[in-house]
Amino acid sequence: MIVDVVIEDDRWIEAGLEALAIDACRATMAHLAMPDPVDQAFEVSLLACDDARIAVLNDDFRNKSQPTNVLSWPSEERAAKSAGGVPLVPNDPELGDIAISYDTCAREAVAQNKTFSAHVSHLLVHGMLHLLGYDHIRDKDAALMEGLEVEILGKMSISNPYED
Repeated sequence: MIVDVVIEDDRWIEAGLEALAIDACRATMAHLAMPDPVDQAFEVSLLACDDARIAVLNDDFRNKSQPTNVLSWPSEERAAKSAGGVPLVPNDPELGDIAISYDTCAREAVAQNKTFSAHVSHLLVHGMLHLLGYDHIRDKDAALMEGLEVEILGKMSISNPYED
């Protein structure tokens, strides 16, 4: 598993984002029992930015002109055909791109009374699941995705992010 981290906001360096990202990506792939392809490792590109940058990306790609915590762009369509189904196994070793905003993550962690690293790890697992074809638009898909997040984070010794 290769995680190519591009840091635009230096606060991410002090936060240890690269190590958090590698742990979250590896834990997700291991939980889903997805071994790296024989000829080339799976790869994810991660943009570590701030609210100003992610707001532009959110507007460009989702027509929402405000910042968000995390965005993801899978390299290919992998979604399950039926609600609650398991997505297709990746054909492309390049899984896609994730962008994460320091400012929104920091605000949310404080508001939710969570450690910054636990919240960021959750969002990285969430982004990885999106790259792998999981989604939360349909109720059955959301239940599957949230359940996987809780299981993966549990294996990382991070408590259920959906509990109050």
